[in-house]
Amino acid sequence: MNITKQEEIMYAVMKAVFDSGIPISFKGSMVLKACLMEKGFKEETRHTVDIDGNWHSSYAPAEEEMAESIQKALSNSNINLNVSVCRNYGEGRSAGFEFTDPSSKEVLFSMDIDVNRPVISSQIYEIEGISFRGVSPVQMLADKVMSVSTDKVFRRIKDVIDLYYMSFVFEFNKEEILAVLLKSRRVLNDFEGFLYRVEDLKHSYDKFRFSGNINKVPFDEVYQKVKDYINDVIPNK
Repeated sequence: MNITKQEEIMYAVMKAVFDSGIPISFKGSMVLKACLMEKGFKEETRHTVDIDGNWHSSYAPAEEEMAESIQKALSNSNINLNVSVCRNYGEGRSAGFEFTDPSSKEVLFSMDIDVNRPVISSQIYEIEGISFRGVSPVQMLADKVMSVSTDKVFRRIKDVIDLYYMSFVFEFNKEEILAVLLKSRRVLNDFEGFLYRVEDLKHSYDKFRFSGNINKVPFDEVYQKVKDYINDVIPNK
């Protein structure tokens, strides 16, 4: 599995945050890629241009305070990037930060951070000398299955794609996944969109753009693989 130069920098930033003790656990595509690499998955996966995380502390920090903490972590790790706030957080909205090359002023990537949301299952990842705290595989599975069970699946076709990747290396344990959802007081929806609006789902998949030279697996193959993978939690109809 190839890692882009941009992703290398993003992993370095995640390591710097972890080394600094900032209370951020990461999630999203960067953690999924680390999960898959740890399991020996060798196929190319979709690339990303942002980092997602959760900030947990005993108080609600100001966005500027968060940016200053991350900036200090980068400086301590000799990472020459500038951090700035691009979006304030609020109800149902994450804080947004941009990472800029100080010479060219080019925005290289962004970081979206949810603040003091319910604590989720996490673990330490180590890949190629880089360590960071990220959500656990079962937490990722639960979140993605939750998305697929609702009509959000049409806006988040990437969750179907990620379940396709995960199906090759992670066992699907119904009891564990339902327990994770129960802990966050969530219940799976009816999967109506995923099961009965397949053409609409295919349309979303066809529109999804894979960067780089990644082979786009035919939709029918992805759909059937994911449907078989999550079959234990799909209602019998």
